[in-house]
Amino acid sequence: MPPIRITTEIDALPDIPRKGRGAVSNRPSGRFDAPDRIAVDDGWGGAEPEAWEPDDWQDGALQTVLGIDTAKRIITRNTSPDVGFDRSINPYKGCEHGCIYCFARPTHAYLNLSPGLDFETRIFRKPDAPELLRQELSAKSYTPAVIQLGINTDAYQPIERTERLTRRILEVLNEFEHPVAILTKSALIQRDLDILEEMAKKGLVKTGVSITTLDRALARTMEPRAATPPRRLETIRALKSAGVPVSVMSAPIIPGLTCHELESILEAAAKAGAERAGMTIVRLPYEIKTLFQEWLRGHAPDRADKVLSLIRQCRDGQLNQSEFGTRMGGTGPYAELIQKRFALAVKRLGLDKPRPPLDLTRFKGGAKVSGQLSLF
Repeated sequence: MPPIRITTEIDALPDIPRKGRGAVSNRPSGRFDAPDRIAVDDGWGGAEPEAWEPDDWQDGALQTVLGIDTAKRIITRNTSPDVGFDRSINPYKGCEHGCIYCFARPTHAYLNLSPGLDFETRIFRKPDAPELLRQELSAKSYTPAVIQLGINTDAYQPIERTERLTRRILEVLNEFEHPVAILTKSALIQRDLDILEEMAKKGLVKTGVSITTLDRALARTMEPRAATPPRRLETIRALKSAGVPVSVMSAPIIPGLTCHELESILEAAAKAGAERAGMTIVRLPYEIKTLFQEWLRGHAPDRADKVLSLIRQCRDGQLNQSEFGTRMGGTGPYAELIQKRFALAVKRLGLDKPRPPLDLTRFKGGAKVSGQLSLF
């Protein structure tokens, strides 16, 4: 047994990038938490902290842990004027993709977990999601509108391979002939082409694939467990071939890091079969500001100051804007330049094709299944 070391100081291990994970650390803890989370040397390793090698502790024990979210309802409502929908379904809380810029990271703070590594390693599934959806769609008071599937965290993140919650949700939506829109950066959506193709024939589905960069090395560190850029382009091709309406989301654009790829991303997506396009400029609310700066210093130290400066130029001197109407596209000359480049590229590439709205008239739920007879 190694000798017991008694000390009054905390031997904190250095925060360094971890293979296969996006966040560098679990700091900051959730903004509702008093304690902070740091990796420490408890003295049982037999070496001083300065002698630790990254491979000694870096990723071996950092496995994904799956928990249960006992939701009472599955359809989430919103009244934001910045998004074109009022309801969504998220089968999972947390996301193993580990995208460092993810706007959903702060939601883990409500679970007394860190928006950092906890967000991408502590995933909560909603096992009753399909049954809850069936109940809500069957309620006589329910009126149909397009449901966004996986808009907070990706409905096709890696754990979906075994949990299959997203597929079961799609089966319910198809049964009720309820329209749905899906945004993902995973090639796993191709698994469900049989359902999506059937729904597309009835005008009940549209999809979007998010492509942030075409640089595989950058994607590997910035979005470590998401599909590679070539796989996302392949996914666009597969959706298009199956007759499923597909768009590309160049989002988020990160000034000084990915903004120079804007036209290249749109060109590659258009060639693959994308019909429309969207964009947002990165926003860094709450704990994401700290996590993103930590990641940037760890992976791109030579560009960190420039990137942060350009983000501030797009955000009225801050790293985030929370005001409706500006938080998605930013403000200022640099943001306006990006917006103009996007508009010109979209027009040139024909990524503004008109698309009929999804069909709400086919819906078979609500009063139709409530058992109540009509007076007329």
